[in-house]
Amino acid sequence: MNYSAIKKNDIANGPGVRVSLFVSGCRRHCKGCFNSETWSFDNGNPFDKNAMNELCEALDREYITGFTVLGGEPFEPENCGTVYHIIRTVHEEFPEKTVWCYSGFTFEELMKTNRSILELLDVLVDGEFVEEKKNLRLKFRGSENQRILDVKKSLAEGRAVDASSDMIE
Repeated sequence: MNYSAIKKNDIANGPGVRVSLFVSGCRRHCKGCFNSETWSFDNGNPFDKNAMNELCEALDREYITGFTVLGGEPFEPENCGTVYHIIRTVHEEFPEKTVWCYSGFTFEELMKTNRSILELLDVLVDGEFVEEKKNLRLKFRGSENQRILDVKKSLAEGRAVDASSDMIE
C-alpha cells in the first residue's frame, strides 16, 4: 500500500491534535474531492517499516490525542491488509489514543466486508463526499450525508449509532 502523507499535528480530522495517515488509492472519484491526488494507488510512497516508525514516533507525544486514517480510501481491497496492521499496531502501542477513520463506504457496507477493521476503530466518518451537499459549517465532515459514528456502540447494536458529543469535542 502507498500513502500520500503523514500529518503529525492535524486538527481537522478529529478532535484534539492528531496524527493522520492519508492512504493512496480510491476508485470513487467523488466530484469536488478535496484530496483527488490520493486517487491513484501509485501516489506517494510505499508504507514500509520506516513509515510505521515515523507514525509511531509522531504518536508518542503527550499532546497527541489520537490517530486518523483517511485517504484515498482506507477500505479499498488493496489497502485493507496494511490498514488493519497499522491500526492494530497503534492500538497495541498507544491504547490511550482514539482511532478515527474516514471512508466513502457506509457502516452498513463495511459490516459485510471489513468488520475486522471496524472492530479496531473508535469513530467512523462514513459516506461519500457529495458536492451538492457540501457544508463548510459541519464539524469533521464535508457533506451533510456523511455521518460520525460511534463504532463500538454501532457494532454492539448492529446499526449505525451517532457518536456522542464528548467523542467529537
